Amino acid sequence: MAHAAARTAVLITAALTLSACDSMAWYLQAAQGHLAIVTSRQDMDALLSDPELAPVLAAKLQLVLEAREFAESELMLPAGGNYLEFVQLDREHAVWNVFAAPEFSVEPVTWCYPVAGCAAYRGYFSESDAQAYAGELEAQGFDVYVGGIDAYSTLGWFDDALLSTVVGRPDHQLAALIFHELAHQVTYVPDDTTLSESFATVVEMEGLRRWLETRSQSELLDEARADAERRGRFVEFVSGFRDRFEELYDSEMSEADMRREKAGLQQRMRAEYEALKVEWGGNNGYDGWFSRSLNNAQLTTVGSYNDLAPQLREILRQAGNDLSAFYERMRELTRMSPENREIYLDSLELSDQAGGG
Repeated sequence: MAHAAARTAVLITAALTLSACDSMAWYLQAAQGHLAIVTSRQDMDALLSDPELAPVLAAKLQLVLEAREFAESELMLPAGGNYLEFVQLDREHAVWNVFAAPEFSVEPVTWCYPVAGCAAYRGYFSESDAQAYAGELEAQGFDVYVGGIDAYSTLGWFDDALLSTVVGRPDHQLAALIFHELAHQVTYVPDDTTLSESFATVVEMEGLRRWLETRSQSELLDEARADAERRGRFVEFVSGFRDRFEELYDSEMSEADMRREKAGLQQRMRAEYEALKVEWGGNNGYDGWFSRSLNNAQLTTVGSYNDLAPQLREILRQAGNDLSAFYERMRELTRMSPENREIYLDSLELSDQAGGG
């Protein structure tokens, strides 16, 4: 198709226009931003010994230390020096990620980084810097989206600290975050976000189940599963519309007609989301996301990162729910070529239990 060829040309052009100077400026702000976090760390035990520490914050810090210890002793996750320190940030988010896509494509622009591999976003520690870069991309004709992120992992290169941007979460969600991020210490595959995130999600949910049972709070697991089910339904909903946008862009319409149809699809997406909320009993957790433009860049932010969770849950089940054996199976899986790994995962017969949350 003509539009598909044009889309490829646009993506190649985008990669070529990222100058060495531009890249150096980005790495400099990233290094400075992370250094500011490192130098602002406060030891949690020292904070907890301060009688003037706010009781709400003290309770959250204590919870994280307990979740960290549980992760190490019961989930066999290598906690190391992670989550022993706290950083108070004077901003709403830890970082802001910039996403971009051509006006008539749902294929994201990607950036490649040492160690972590390639990703469909570029992160900034300053919202104004992120918006400025987004403006540059928009001036080149791209759809752009800037999203705030509350936490990030350094994937074992540094000890991660607890950031103030996440301590407002409910206790079980905060514990789940610790389990999820520490799971990346066990398995992280550069350039395979789906496998890495699916694994962390399986460990997160299994860890949360065990954590809540030991604390006699198993009723919260139903709430966590409901959250996960809504998240999965949201991803499915957005992915379905993304397919419809892709079909539109692969058509032979004129750009003017395509632009008009694109706006119409965005309106229908909002209308159908309102119907979806009714199914959820009025839950409005995604209202903020749908208040944005719904452009192609925004659509790329909702990847099916947990697509392999059912298969990995089946591997966990076959390992007798033994996490140590499960981790070893995952190591074997990551040593496979991407092609053989895909064949193996597709061959798994999923039990009802494996498909659950």
